[in-house]
Amino acid sequence: MTAFTVWKFDGPDGADKAASVLKGCERDGLVKILDHAVVSWPEGDSHPTTKQGHEESWRGTGWGALWGVLLGALFFVPVIGGVAGAAIGAISKVTQDSGITKDQLQKIRTEVTPGTSALFAVTEQGDLDRVGERFHGMHSKLIDTNLTDAERQVLLETFGGR
Repeated sequence: MTAFTVWKFDGPDGADKAASVLKGCERDGLVKILDHAVVSWPEGDSHPTTKQGHEESWRGTGWGALWGVLLGALFFVPVIGGVAGAAIGAISKVTQDSGITKDQLQKIRTEVTPGTSALFAVTEQGDLDRVGERFHGMHSKLIDTNLTDAERQVLLETFGGR
């Protein structure tokens, strides 16, 4: 099963570290990363920086395009009431086929703030218990995922998310 997951980290460099850990997990056969993106928002900056993974070069093109639209609408459109709402409404039309809802987008927008970072990952074939061992103690919070409630609970227990 393919999973879209967003993890928030307490500091602006946490998601970069987590992405490295996730790539190590893939090298060891614990998970298959389809693509990922890192959002880092240092305190005092007006907007975050973003990096897209594009796993296996151009295989990630479809997700890369999604990251560009998704991250642009979430973090680079002004946060002025109606403008932000319209941007999230428009992007939710694009993301609904991939299982990402408008409510999820709004939650991500409010959770990722200056002084934090986030790892956006699209994975499959994951051994959550073993991957979770490597993420233990990274001060993360699961913002959202399209996993079932049972899978989400395993993820939270395994990764120690709040």
